[in-house]
Amino acid sequence: MSEQVRPIRDVSATRKAFGFFRVMAILVGIGLLVLCLGMVLKYGYDKPGLSEFWDQKHGLLYMIYVAATANLGFKMGWGPGRMVVVMLAGVVPFLSFWAEIRVAREVEGQLAEADAQ
Repeated sequence: MSEQVRPIRDVSATRKAFGFFRVMAILVGIGLLVLCLGMVLKYGYDKPGLSEFWDQKHGLLYMIYVAATANLGFKMGWGPGRMVVVMLAGVVPFLSFWAEIRVAREVEGQLAEADAQ
């Protein structure tokens, strides 16, 4: 499944979108680990404090991550399937870190090519 690479139209806007995506991917990854810890404490040890505090905040962070992914995806010319796969990486512990690294390599490479032109 090889996706055709489209040229980047606005390098400056893509760099900004990429930076925001990276920050959100890391925050969502850490937030998901905190959420998992909260679930373990809530259901395993009957200590719901962390879960009550963090659940909705993580949901908000995830929605911002989805928007950041869509913003970057549109600027990079990704198809909807690719965007959805990257968005869904934010719901599996540790997978958002891996997805961020993969996306970073690809985007940095394409930005370097755009700068060279």
